[in-house]
Amino acid sequence: MGANLKEVRERISSVKSTQQITKAMKMVSAAKLRKAQNAITQMRPYADKLNEMLMNILSNLEGDAGTSFGTEREIENAAVVVVTSTRGLCGAFNTNIVKEASRVIEERFAEHRRNKKLTIYFIGKKGFDGMKKKFADVEFNQEHQDLFQDLSFDNIATVSQMLMDSFEDKKYDNIVVCYARFKNAATTIPMADQFLPVPKIEIDDADLKQEEKEKTTGKADYIFEPSKKELLDHLIPSILQTKFQKYLLDTHASEHGARMTAMSKATDNAEDLIKELKITYNKARQEAITKELSEIVGGAAALESA
Repeated sequence: MGANLKEVRERISSVKSTQQITKAMKMVSAAKLRKAQNAITQMRPYADKLNEMLMNILSNLEGDAGTSFGTEREIENAAVVVVTSTRGLCGAFNTNIVKEASRVIEERFAEHRRNKKLTIYFIGKKGFDGMKKKFADVEFNQEHQDLFQDLSFDNIATVSQMLMDSFEDKKYDNIVVCYARFKNAATTIPMADQFLPVPKIEIDDADLKQEEKEKTTGKADYIFEPSKKELLDHLIPSILQTKFQKYLLDTHASEHGARMTAMSKATDNAEDLIKELKITYNKARQEAITKELSEIVGGAAALESA
């Protein structure tokens, strides 16, 4: 019985140590989350509006925009960018992004995978860890795994510019980014977004009256100054780089929210386990005391009868 009591005491001590670690990690993640959440909530309206404007411009210029970023072409080579965290201990966060990336590959690029015409780029190490076995037949690119170490616009722009150059040079005809959209600390949504070519704005003709259709499908009333080409040559790459930065800031905030939630649950579970172990310990201790008392009473009775 003494051995059992010692074992339970050691387990309680071990769980308490683990609980202290999970509490500390929860506090660290909460502090990092505030900063990351501020970054994405301040940037998202700006980035979304720029992206809407970009889609509107490329949807209404009818091929005379002087840029290839909105040009749909037959997909011969494709790339999927998988944005995950570098560290773990954040629940199913990375697994959900990997599942979404796997779905995209299997549904949209299965033929390109078979023909060795697909490349997977990894930002964050957990994406590679989750896909290296299942997609061992696909070309991997891990050069930008550590991008989360510096989330400045200039550093991120080197990767987005590389992807844009690859699209313009027709190395890739379609580029999809899989990331996590931050909703709140407890909720992140795995997303697959077409980075290039820029998707066109689709209008459901059945839901529009004739005059609304004419107004909506007509060319947007843009005035370009300086020249259209000069402006778009500068504007479109900047918008695309901002859009790509949003992918990373969204995922960064989502990671810390997921880790904070996971560590909070782990701390609560540790507390529940400690309570159960204390009950077990007290029962075992009570049984040991009762047994000792019984032995003493039995010994005393034996002495009296002797």
